[in-house]
Amino acid sequence: MSGYRTKEVAELIGLNTDQVRHYVRRKLVQPSRGPRGEFRFGFQDVVLLKTAKGLMDASVSTRKAYRALVKLKKELEQVKSLSSVRIYADGSSVVVRDDTHVWEVETGQAQFDFSTQELAGNVAEIANKHVQEAAVADDLDTDEWYNLGLDLEEVDPEKAPDAYKQAIRLDPKNADAHVNLGRLYQLGGDLKHAKRHYELALTARPGHQLAYYNLGTVFDELDEMSQAADYYQRAPGIPDAHYNLARIRELQGDEVSALRHMRQYRDLLDQEAE
Repeated sequence: MSGYRTKEVAELIGLNTDQVRHYVRRKLVQPSRGPRGEFRFGFQDVVLLKTAKGLMDASVSTRKAYRALVKLKKELEQVKSLSSVRIYADGSSVVVRDDTHVWEVETGQAQFDFSTQELAGNVAEIANKHVQEAAVADDLDTDEWYNLGLDLEEVDPEKAPDAYKQAIRLDPKNADAHVNLGRLYQLGGDLKHAKRHYELALTARPGHQLAYYNLGTVFDELDEMSQAADYYQRAPGIPDAHYNLARIRELQGDEVSALRHMRQYRDLLDQEAE
């Protein structure tokens, strides 16, 4: 059930299904597969296909459009919240804007402008339809409810907790669902329930680094730096854990440790970029 079907995406964007499949063949979008082998597109795929439609309508050459879309795909992977992005044409460039940054994507002359927040609202209708179908059928397993939660986080975040709760109901040891539900509680300011779900994730899967890191952020918010640092140290594979440790060590006057963690932070970022 996770993701959006070819026909749904085509109708939403204004492409035909053959055009959507063309971009799959070119590997611009790489959808997952459903239980019957059908394509299931994520929200980033929808954003890219919407941009492709804009370039097509603006009669940008295929070569220039594809080059711009490949670059846009790489850059969107670094955006924390796709639903906060706006994409528009400015002269000879496609420009992407999020809450804090503006950057250009090379292309030819084009005239289009769309907000991914508005697009997310349209996609949310599809995602919520999938949730309703799942509730009626009552045949999804814990991983499928977890994946529905991921879909909803992008387009209708207020509904995502219910999907994660269903995943946990079916499997109380679904550590990733606990982590994501905890993070949503934390974003809403409910640190007590956030902490509880991170701890349940660690009970289900000892050594879950993201659960350790997120627990560190809870204690960070509470200004309990020693406990925060203890949890960050248990998440050595997460770059931001080292960044936060560098900050804490600097506050504690331990410049050597601060520099070491900052180097580890940069090394991990470099590895992720490779």
